Amino acid sequence: MRDCLKKVDIIVLAGGRGTRVASALKGKPKILAPLGKRLYIDLLLKWLEHYGAQRVIFSLGYLSDQIIGYLTSLKLVSMEFEIVVEESPLGTAGAISNSRSHIITDSILVLNGDSFVNADLCAFLDFHLSERNKASIICGYVDDTSRFGTVKLSSENKIISFVEKENNSNPGYINAGVYFFNRSSINEISAVGPSLEMDYLNNQGPGVIGAMVGKYEFLDIGTPDALSKAPDILGNFFN
Repeated sequence: MRDCLKKVDIIVLAGGRGTRVASALKGKPKILAPLGKRLYIDLLLKWLEHYGAQRVIFSLGYLSDQIIGYLTSLKLVSMEFEIVVEESPLGTAGAISNSRSHIITDSILVLNGDSFVNADLCAFLDFHLSERNKASIICGYVDDTSRFGTVKLSSENKIISFVEKENNSNPGYINAGVYFFNRSSINEISAVGPSLEMDYLNNQGPGVIGAMVGKYEFLDIGTPDALSKAPDILGNFFN
């Protein structure tokens, strides 16, 4: 166990409806998706605990009562949970802004609550701080980008732009849904539209946002097919 996230607030974005995967979830939110004998949220929390996380802010919306009930039942003495529930869908940027009053640390880790990337979060924090980025993103290289939007990078691994999902199977870099922000950046997000990528990050200009890149094991549980493969992929990391 490491402790690099001991003094880092973490926001987990888990308010989406999950319409593409709803048939497989059977009335459950994505973050409570069953993966074999465990739930996705269990694996997410174990991953964060490995890096010493102590404060996790859950930004919730759809079926929030189920998630709150499950978090209340957990016996994790090492981790404090904060709950923020949006009254109506706010988008990713809006959800972060809605959680702003709960933040107490200078560096903030933000995670999508429906994806996992096997990246070293301590190395990511070191990257963010050493590069003095106002925001940093983990970008994973995949052989087929057809299910994802892609990221255009400079030779110095700075974000040039985000490209919406295209109907092709080309290889490339994708946004893995894991971010570090400075507190000042969180304040800026509150003044933009609902999409973190398109309304905030895409408008920062080339060379402002840093990307930690690699060919990581990446999983997005946003479709029934991806969800069915999740136990085999994630079991390698959490057994």
